[in-house]
Amino acid sequence: MHLRIALLLFLLLAHRAAAGVVPFYVGTFTDHTASKGIYLCSLDTGTGILGPCTLAAAAKNPNFLTLSPDHQYLFAALAKTVGSFKLRADGKLIALNAQPSGGTVPCHVSVDATGRHLFVANYDGGNIAGFNVGADGLIGERTALKKFSGSGPNVSRQNKPYAHSIYVSPENTVVYCCDLGTDNVRIFRFDSSDGGLAPASPPAAKVPPGSGPRHLVFHPGGKFIYVSNEMGNSVSVFARDAGSGALTALETVSTMPEGAPKKGVTTAEILCHPTGKWLYVSNRGIDTISVFKIADDGRLTLIQSTSSVAKFPRSIALDPTGHWLISAGQNDNRIAVLKVDQDTGQLTPMDQSAAIPAPVCVLFVPQK
Repeated sequence: MHLRIALLLFLLLAHRAAAGVVPFYVGTFTDHTASKGIYLCSLDTGTGILGPCTLAAAAKNPNFLTLSPDHQYLFAALAKTVGSFKLRADGKLIALNAQPSGGTVPCHVSVDATGRHLFVANYDGGNIAGFNVGADGLIGERTALKKFSGSGPNVSRQNKPYAHSIYVSPENTVVYCCDLGTDNVRIFRFDSSDGGLAPASPPAAKVPPGSGPRHLVFHPGGKFIYVSNEMGNSVSVFARDAGSGALTALETVSTMPEGAPKKGVTTAEILCHPTGKWLYVSNRGIDTISVFKIADDGRLTLIQSTSSVAKFPRSIALDPTGHWLISAGQNDNRIAVLKVDQDTGQLTPMDQSAAIPAPVCVLFVPQK
């Protein structure tokens, strides 16, 4: 009995030692809201308790955020530009510089593995752009600009290309862009020596007509890609060739349980659990999060549809431990915490939320 108690105490202390308070940033919409820019919050990974949320930097519509690989710099898609910020020791941000995004309505940014190249997707402009980044975090000259063409069958949403997101592959050799307007996941070869982009062969992969690909996520190791289809309320699963970047469609599955209303519902963010066992998708308009089990062959089974707690969840994010999920409610001006069951991947809402005006992006700082 004494040995068992001692073992339990050891495990409890070990868990507490491994847990800690991790910071995260929240991007917002500032137009016609009370928001002032980018906010800094924290989460206790042992308890799921949120710390205070404070303004980290004033900025105009910092709607999507990303970090440099060394976590020294934060980059944001702003109203008309891409901006660079330096992280202070206390987590506050120092604005460094900004450059015109190369298009209109920049909505997504990513950085390559070297930290020397920044990419932006310009939604209304229907294009993507790349920029050099200096060792000092300053955004430099533009290195790439790719304008798309085409349309899709949804006349009200797909009258032209809409570049909604951009990602660099785990190998740092391929760049993918979700083009909501043409139902394409566009594929480019990426040269990290100069930031150049060239169409891959093939240059794109298709999701079902009218689905509107919004965001994607790589399975750990990069063998599979999962695409959140905004208007299709679905996820398209692709096998990925790491060498060429080519995508092979495996299946498309609904994020909605059978019989659930679909009118006015659009998917938003998509996440893969660090273990590679589960996938999470937020559904706006019905305010739910869909949880999928990932099979060894990459295919999906819907295992849960639960409340996102926060309303109109444009963004969700997993903490670095994979134990907690933050849901950002654009329409009710708050973020909320859900607990991740480590055996099943399913979510349980916690009695933890914090007020932030119009939150639209949640970005955790990985712990070194």
